[in-house]
Amino acid sequence: MEASSPRRSRRDVLITWPDYDVDDDELGGALTAAGLALRLAPKQGARSSAEVRRLADGAAGAIVSTDPFDAEVLAALPSLRVIARVGVGVDSIDLEAATAHGVAVTITPGANESTVADHTVAMMLAVLRRLAEHDAGVRRGEWNRTGSHTPWSLGGATVGLVGYGRTGRLVAERLCGFGVRILVADPLATPDPSVELVSLEELLAAADVVSLHCPLTPGTRGLIDADRLALMRPDAILVNTARGGVVDEEALADALERGSLRGAAIDVFGDEPPRSSRLLALGNVLLSPHVAGLSERSVHEMARRATASVIDVLRGRRPEHVANPEVLAQPAFAAASLSVAAGSEDD
Repeated sequence: MEASSPRRSRRDVLITWPDYDVDDDELGGALTAAGLALRLAPKQGARSSAEVRRLADGAAGAIVSTDPFDAEVLAALPSLRVIARVGVGVDSIDLEAATAHGVAVTITPGANESTVADHTVAMMLAVLRRLAEHDAGVRRGEWNRTGSHTPWSLGGATVGLVGYGRTGRLVAERLCGFGVRILVADPLATPDPSVELVSLEELLAAADVVSLHCPLTPGTRGLIDADRLALMRPDAILVNTARGGVVDEEALADALERGSLRGAAIDVFGDEPPRSSRLLALGNVLLSPHVAGLSERSVHEMARRATASVIDVLRGRRPEHVANPEVLAQPAFAAASLSVAAGSEDD
């Protein structure tokens, strides 16, 4: 349950990441040992800016999920010194506003990319091998093996990766064992002998499987729209384990319904949970609840790193992996962080 009236204290740390272990020595135990108080408000669904303002009021730090820390929220939280994102996406945080208000934003790169890559390949195989459809059929007493129910193959296919950062490269490594041709569309990618660098339009037209691995930015929002979906082959599938906003979900649903796209595997959505998405009613879509980056190991490591970042900032130390590093050079930021540290020891 969310706290209805958060206790205001400059030692408070708001925690919205679900299932945060308050007793773990590297998580809640570490915060307590540092003289900080935990304010639990796990994010289980959509959350408004007004809710975030109320929950974070007076807190010095926050360990967060995808809560919206927009400019208005940040302006209303003068005590806040650090937002530690459990994960790497910061599209829900206004970095410019955070910097302006002296708030460090930290992320946890390297903790879950392998898990995302595993999930991506699993989703590709599940759609191509039609696992969800066959599972449902067997449970209904059917035994559909051939004809229109025949599965498809990943081996020998052409796979297009849109985005070739660390996760995209890990996906490519896993795909090598399937004997696939790998196309990459990424303006920042460096030459790699195991893949072919092509334009996005070339990739969409040629790939049997299109997998998205780009961050959500103003330039990538709605990147896969109706026009680009129309470039894809009718026997192709789309896999999205990046961010929901990269894909126009209505256009995707249209393409799937009219058969101009074979199928899709979607882990991320524009609205989460996607209670009103048309994708929920389509049998040729495999869905998962934004869990591509989650495993027992990755969840603990991301939470551990986020916790350490909060403690570092509130103790006046430089944290790892700051998304807005320019904030650390601000004299007001350093002074405020040290003030929080002193207050925690003296109160």
